[in-house]
Amino acid sequence: MSESVSESESPVRGSRPLIGISTYLDPKVSWGVWQLPAALLPAGYPRLVQAAGGIAAMLPPDDPSYAESVVARLDGVVVAGGPDVEPERYGAVREERTGPPAPERDAWELALIEAALASGTPLLGICRGMQLMNVALGGTLIQHMDGHAEAVGVFGTHSVKPVPDTLYASIVPDASTDVPTYHHQAVDRLGRDLIVSAYAADGTVEAVELPRPAWALGVQWHPEIGEDTRVMAALVRAAS
Repeated sequence: MSESVSESESPVRGSRPLIGISTYLDPKVSWGVWQLPAALLPAGYPRLVQAAGGIAAMLPPDDPSYAESVVARLDGVVVAGGPDVEPERYGAVREERTGPPAPERDAWELALIEAALASGTPLLGICRGMQLMNVALGGTLIQHMDGHAEAVGVFGTHSVKPVPDTLYASIVPDASTDVPTYHHQAVDRLGRDLIVSAYAADGTVEAVELPRPAWALGVQWHPEIGEDTRVMAALVRAAS
């Protein structure tokens, strides 16, 4: 079921929370007459934040030592999807089907996650962002699995089921929800203090969170692709 945010659920106009979103860092992007390095983000991310009542700010990779001061200026943090996490980050040997490393993103986003958790700033991890949350808390990843992506560059759909009495279940209480998905990695060993809050039909972990009173949620799917704003709206409410 898709839901948009009603006016009564949105923050008061003029006091909309500032939500920082991590970005890709691409060595060569084309637009107009230009081919240049770019920090970029699919437009679905800021549009989802805006639809949920927040103001979106892009957080391109930076010196990890700045993460604490950056997060201090934000009301909420979103760690976006993207390339595979370096296996060395969780003590594993790189497998053949693991994608190229993105060390700048890994270092920056791990620092953002740690700063958000330390300060109690509401945190949402999306796909890679969820996986990186797990790694930041000492967990590990399955480096390749089949069946959770239609084809290269094509989002698929599958159902996820919430775990009762979790934050995610309070946000999306439906018995089952179809979500847009595109990934080939997943949570293996769970990071410290994390709990699983949704599963796919095949048992894949689809959402993780920290116990209340923290507001730290990771989802394996891509809410910025679909029409359901409930997860992002919950982050924006927490950030308000």
